[in-house]
Amino acid sequence: MKLLVTGGAGFIGSAVVRQAVRAGHEIINLDALTYAANLANVAPVSNAPGYAFEQVSITDRTGLDDVFARHQPDAVMHLAAESHVDRSIDGPAEFIDTNITGTYTMLEAARAYWDAKDRPDHFRFHHISTDEVFGSLGETGLFTEDTPYDPRSPYSASKAASDHLVRAWHETYGLPVVLTNCSNNYGPYHFPEKLIPVVILNAIHGRDIPVYGAGDNVRDWLYVEDHADALILVLEKGELGRSYNIGGENEVTNIDLVRKICALLDERRPNGAPHDQLIKFVTDRPGHDKRYAIDPTRIRKELGWRPSVTWEEGLAKTVDWYLANEDWWRPLLKVALERRGTGS
Repeated sequence: MKLLVTGGAGFIGSAVVRQAVRAGHEIINLDALTYAANLANVAPVSNAPGYAFEQVSITDRTGLDDVFARHQPDAVMHLAAESHVDRSIDGPAEFIDTNITGTYTMLEAARAYWDAKDRPDHFRFHHISTDEVFGSLGETGLFTEDTPYDPRSPYSASKAASDHLVRAWHETYGLPVVLTNCSNNYGPYHFPEKLIPVVILNAIHGRDIPVYGAGDNVRDWLYVEDHADALILVLEKGELGRSYNIGGENEVTNIDLVRKICALLDERRPNGAPHDQLIKFVTDRPGHDKRYAIDPTRIRKELGWRPSVTWEEGLAKTVDWYLANEDWWRPLLKVALERRGTGS
């Protein structure tokens, strides 16, 4: 297929681009190249046959129409979004503009293209979202595709709104869509403002490792390359109008995750050991959800997918990647350290 991937220079988007190119798909990588995007993320495949890059914002309808007309994609994988919760607390306007208005603009551009092509049966619009739209779990229970939405931050509220728009465009206009909601991603090329790269990079520089509250918030961690495989599978084989929850089946408290990273670094960088002495508990952020956990039964039963990487394996691979790729993360540190929000 020829795939239009929005946000293809970001963390998850670039993983999708790399996996899709290796699987033989043609790719139009559409990205506005905002602060967290980086073309180095797709450098391994940027010279592949059928790969093209377009620097266009998803809020630019004229630009989107031009991209659709020139490239004639078979499907859209819509990943472009503002995604950092701390930033959304401090500056929600960007999240409303990108995640809600941008998704609306993408839907309208895709619908116009699909209509102009006489509504081909093979066309798909795959909207990629987050488990944070479901709110917070207690000590038990799992998010399913039928869990009521209950977003708690400007970020998750904006993603919930985008999910509703996609479903509405399917029901009202017949646009052929599939949706996915994923758990926390981690792995190579993760912009260094998120928890795992912050822990790794602060630890190797001997800086405080900030942990919100008591560190007892629980997340379900999904290795990004596993996620990319699942997203391509849903695009190819998912039922139209249906949503699929994608989870790593790896529930871990934040403090256990941080300590595991420190232990891995103790083995690899013993001169700085013990790295867990750098842990510093900081004031919790507003509206911090207690626990996320996904029930991936639907995607396992209907499409035969399940994660292949445990969190222990994935963390080791991730730590090793950051240690081996200083030339990637070093130029990004200044931008990351200037990030806004309660956890700055």
